[in-house]
Amino acid sequence: MVFKRLLGAMGAGGPSVDTVLDGGAVAPGGILSGQVHLQGGSADVEIEHIGLELIARVETEHEDGESEGAVVFERFTVGGGFRLAEQERHSVPFSVYLPWETPVSELYGQPLGIVLGVRTELAVAGARDKGDLDPLVVRPLPVQEAVLEALGQLGFGFRSADLEHGHIGGTGQQLPFYQEIELTPAPQYAHVVNEIELTFLATPAGMEIVLEADKRGGLFESGQDALTRFTVSHHDVGTRDWNGEVDGWIRQLVEHRASYGSHATYGHADPYAAGSGYGHHSAHESGYGSGHESGYGSGHEGHRSGPGLGTAVAAGAAGLAVGVVGGLVAAEVVDEVGDFFEGDDDEGGEED
Repeated sequence: MVFKRLLGAMGAGGPSVDTVLDGGAVAPGGILSGQVHLQGGSADVEIEHIGLELIARVETEHEDGESEGAVVFERFTVGGGFRLAEQERHSVPFSVYLPWETPVSELYGQPLGIVLGVRTELAVAGARDKGDLDPLVVRPLPVQEAVLEALGQLGFGFRSADLEHGHIGGTGQQLPFYQEIELTPAPQYAHVVNEIELTFLATPAGMEIVLEADKRGGLFESGQDALTRFTVSHHDVGTRDWNGEVDGWIRQLVEHRASYGSHATYGHADPYAAGSGYGHHSAHESGYGSGHESGYGSGHEGHRSGPGLGTAVAAGAAGLAVGVVGGLVAAEVVDEVGDFFEGDDDEGGEED
């Protein structure tokens, strides 16, 4: 819990709200549970609606630079339709599913610098107020962890992670933003690549994996970007040689000679259109389904152990801990959530 707030729109003596999430990180597509604790004020009130909003700090690129804003990427109704008596304590349990594309905010228990929050909204007598705000911690799915682990074992290092507003054309992306994990190149690729950018787009069936390489220029040519996409199933976690698989992806990526621009902005041109030359493996093209069956194996609840990107992430770039992203250290993540979202009540930067 970050804040236990009196609901300002209800006036002095109104109810207060305190949302408590169940402990531990949640995986994309997994269940987020907890309780909304209400404390009655100086008079009886009708609680019309209790809602939860999932919020992310997202970067938007402009011609003159970048800006950051809060984007609501999912809303849930978890209660309402009851009377809260004066000074009464009342708790509403909830259990909701995270969207499959929810960004990963930690790896091996270390924050990646991604700021996610859960905000509670209360409606009383026609007045709505933003109440309690809590940090949301999301761990990788087993297949995401397998890919990251392989990258670490191949020698790639963690540089940074952020959320970019926009849409990657030709994919099944559902949210209005995507996560980009930036990696330093492994030694065997350092002469041809400045940086690798990795995006996961999860569905109930599997994972689209988008890779972008910032390629170094040669003696008579300037550097260029290359994009490619691969798709894997959640069931592939224990069946593939991930080091060999991921190394093959990187080799295919860096050998591309076509030049691509950056990811298409939301609703704009499709860089994967016919003739663009991108490659992919056998795809599970399903998007978000109406159900929430996971489709992945029993390893969903566990974390794989061993060295790899977990070690690389712990060290980070230039020996810094992964939490040191723009001055953010692990102990400050909760404060960062509050500082960023608490003043953002104008809805101007929020989208579905």
